[in-house]
Amino acid sequence: MSSQTFTVSGMTCGHCAKSVTEELSGLPGVTDVQVAVESGQVSVISDRELGRDAVSAAITEAGYTISQWPGAN
Repeated sequence: MSSQTFTVSGMTCGHCAKSVTEELSGLPGVTDVQVAVESGQVSVISDRELGRDAVSAAITEAGYTISQWPGAN
């Protein structure tokens, strides 16, 4: 199992969370997505390591951008 948490900018409502959840859930291996709209935190659990390019593309497809990756300053 792999878990990633990152910050997504631009989300303001439940519809935003639903869009992000739907796009990330479509990635191979994703088993759970949790979105906290107020903080912008998105947690993804998958049965394999997800590449940054795939995650970023899914977030972009939903209409948002990743503003902070884990471990990035």
